[in-house]
Amino acid sequence: MHVKISNENNRLVEWGNFSVDEVRVAVTRYWVMAETGSSQFVIARSVACVASGSMCLFMGLTLFWVLFKEQHKLLPISQHRIYSNYKWSINCILAVQLVGVALGSIAPATRWFVAARFKSSDIGHRSFKNEFKVETYWTQKLVYWQERPLPLQIRSNVLRKLVHDAKRLLLNVCIGVQIVNILFSKLVLLVSAAFLKGFLFCFHQIKTTRRAWCYNSKESRTETELDYSGYVLLLEGESGLPRKTLKNICNEADKLIQRGRKKQLKNLKQLVMKSENFSGVREFDNNEVPRLKYSSQEPPNCWSLPVVTLTSVAVSLSNIADDHKLNQLLNAVSEGLYFVKLIEKSLDKNGDLTIIRHAAEVVWVGVELSKKWLDIDLQNASLGSGSHMEALQNLSGVAEKIVSDFTTRTVVDPLMKNPLNWPAKVIAARSMYRITQTILLAQKDNHSQTNEELFERLSVMVSDIFAACLTNLVSVIILKCHSNAIEEREESVRQAAILLGESEEVLEIIQKIDLPSLDPKKAGNIEEWRAFMELNPPATASASSNNGTANPHSNAEQVSVEIRG
Repeated sequence: MHVKISNENNRLVEWGNFSVDEVRVAVTRYWVMAETGSSQFVIARSVACVASGSMCLFMGLTLFWVLFKEQHKLLPISQHRIYSNYKWSINCILAVQLVGVALGSIAPATRWFVAARFKSSDIGHRSFKNEFKVETYWTQKLVYWQERPLPLQIRSNVLRKLVHDAKRLLLNVCIGVQIVNILFSKLVLLVSAAFLKGFLFCFHQIKTTRRAWCYNSKESRTETELDYSGYVLLLEGESGLPRKTLKNICNEADKLIQRGRKKQLKNLKQLVMKSENFSGVREFDNNEVPRLKYSSQEPPNCWSLPVVTLTSVAVSLSNIADDHKLNQLLNAVSEGLYFVKLIEKSLDKNGDLTIIRHAAEVVWVGVELSKKWLDIDLQNASLGSGSHMEALQNLSGVAEKIVSDFTTRTVVDPLMKNPLNWPAKVIAARSMYRITQTILLAQKDNHSQTNEELFERLSVMVSDIFAACLTNLVSVIILKCHSNAIEEREESVRQAAILLGESEEVLEIIQKIDLPSLDPKKAGNIEEWRAFMELNPPATASASSNNGTANPHSNAEQVSVEIRG
C-alpha cells in the first residue's frame, strides 16, 4: 500500500500541490488495491475455493437426485409404509436436511462461479504447462516446516535422526497431497471456466445482436475511462481481473465518494469563502499583548482552540443586527470542527496537543449548547451595556482572574511549570485573555467600529484559520489510505473516500487561494504557520499558486502520492 501511485506527469499530490480530481483518482486507485488485496476477494478467486465449491454443489445435487428417485418414501403415511424408527418424523428430518444443504450450498457455489468467471476471461492466453503450474505459495509453509530443525531436545543422535526423517517423510506426503489437490482444483477450474465461457459467449452474442447500438456506445465511453488495471493486487500466476469486475470495483469507490457528497457542509463552505490570504492565523494573537505572570513557557496553540475562542467572543457581541448570521456562524464552526478534530488527531501522532484540544472541546460544548464560556453567559447584559469594548474587557478580566488564581495556588508545584499539565479551564482562559487583548489593542485606533463590523472581522479570522487548517485535509485523506493492516485497510480507504466526498466543495475553494511557501511537514502546526507569517506577512509573503507553480519542500515523512492522468 505504500508504493507510489504515479502519473505520466509525476506530479505529487501533497500539501499545496493538488487538485480535487487528482485526489479522487488517487483514492480510487487505493480502493482498487484495498479491494483486490482483501482476504475475502483473494479467497473468492483462488483455485482451492473452486474445488470446495464444486464438491459442495455436487454433493448437494447428489442428495437431491437420490431423494428424487426415492420420492415415494416421502409421501404421506397413509399411502406408504414407513420403515424408519423415527416413523412419521422422518419427513420433517428430510425436509430440514434439504433446506440445510440448499442454504449451505449457496455460498460455496457462488464462490465457485466467481472464480470460474475470473478464469473464463483468461482461457487461451496461457500454455497448458502454465495452466497447471503449482505456485510456490501453496507449499511454502510446508517446505519451511520440512527444512527447519526439530524444536525437541533429543540427546540420542540416532533417535533424533529417526524423528527428523519421519518428519520429512510426513511433510513430503503432505506436500504431495497439497500438489495433487491444487492440480485437481486447477483442472476443475479450467473445465468450469471453459463451459462458462461458452455460455457467456452465447449470451453475449444474443445481447449484442439485440442491442448493438447500446453496446457500441458503451464501448466508446469505456475507451475514455482511466485504466486502473495496474493497481490490482494479483496472486502469483494470475494474469489480471476481468474488465467488468475492475469497473465494478471502481464504481464502488465512486458510490462512496457520492455518499460523502450528500453530507457536504454548506455553512462551512460559505464561511471558508470569506478567506483570502490566511491573515487571520497571524492576527488572532498579537505578540504585543503582555504575558501573564505564570510560567516561563507558553502553552502551544492548536487549530481548534482559537476558533472556539473567537466564536465565543463573536457570541458575546450584543445587538447584532441579524441573528441569522450568528446562528450561521455557530453552525459553520460546528461543521468545521468535525474536519479540524480529524486533522489534529491524525497529524498530532505523539499526542502533544491533547490537553489543548481538550480545552477547546470543553469551551465549545458550552458555547454551542448554551452560549456560555466556562459557565459565563456570553449574551448576559452584565458583560457589557451594549458596548463591545466593555464586553471584551469583561471577558479579558474574567480570563485573567482564572489564570492568576491558578498560578497563585500552584506557585510551588513544579509540575505546573509545564503548561501542558495545566487544567483545560486555565488553558482556555489564557487563550481568551490573549485574543480579547489582541482585539482591544486593535480597537484603540478604531473606536467607531460597530458590533456588526467587529462580528464580520471575527468571522473572517475564523474563516482564515479554518482554511489554513483544511489545507492539510488532503494529507489526512491520503494518510488514511496508507493503512498497513489487511483487516483495517478496506475500511480505512472507505472512510477516506467518504471524507473526500464530504470535503470536495471546500477543497475546491481552498485550492484557489495562494498558499505560503511553507514547508509541507510543518503545515499541520498552527504555530509554524504563525512563525512563517510573522516573518512573511500576507501582503509581502512569497506565495505560490495551486495551479502547479507551488514548490513545497519534499521530505521522506510527508504523506504524498503521485497521480497518473
